[in-house]
Amino acid sequence: MIRVALADDQQLIRAGFRSLLEAEPDIEIVGEAGTGAEAVSLVAATRPDVVLMDIRMPDGDGLWATEQLVRRPELAGTHIVIVTTFELDEYVARAIRAGASGFLVKDTEPVELIRAVHVVASGDALLSPSVTKRLLERIGDNLRKEPDTRALEAITEREREVLGLVGQGLTNEEIGRALFLSPLTAKTHVSRIMAKLGARDRVQLVVIAYETGLVTPGSA
Repeated sequence: MIRVALADDQQLIRAGFRSLLEAEPDIEIVGEAGTGAEAVSLVAATRPDVVLMDIRMPDGDGLWATEQLVRRPELAGTHIVIVTTFELDEYVARAIRAGASGFLVKDTEPVELIRAVHVVASGDALLSPSVTKRLLERIGDNLRKEPDTRALEAITEREREVLGLVGQGLTNEEIGRALFLSPLTAKTHVSRIMAKLGARDRVQLVVIAYETGLVTPGSA
């Protein structure tokens, strides 16, 4: 059973998400929050697998709540998905630095919302690669001013190739096809890169790919 918490100051949106997700036999809604402070308390108390976190909320917004939650070791298994719009690019830059595991746009199709919850709960934190890619391309200049390649010293040349493809939003299967590897081997490379670079999830690997210059805005 996938345990999900909802954090949004609009009750109508929470109700819509709840109705849609509770119709799935393997998803359980553990609670709702309408403010950032409520979200922190709810997640700390229930330890859900996935949090759908709005950005604009009173009493501590979603960015503040995300920062509070990801620093708690006991919540390492909780993945926070930022619910956003493309107009909030500057906030998304902060969110990925804070440790958000992925993104959804508020007008996402119902099937994509359900898929996203399943994907992030299974440990693959990069939601909707094409969406994440576009977001990161638009905020790339805010992620770094000059490439810092020091992190690349910790990984092999092959791992740099894999990291660059992760940064372009490719899945393990797509990385495998591009480099003539099996999906399992691609996944192993990604896991090793995460361990070497101390990345929480694939989203942070995408950030590193941009910060090191392996991927540049508009080149992916």
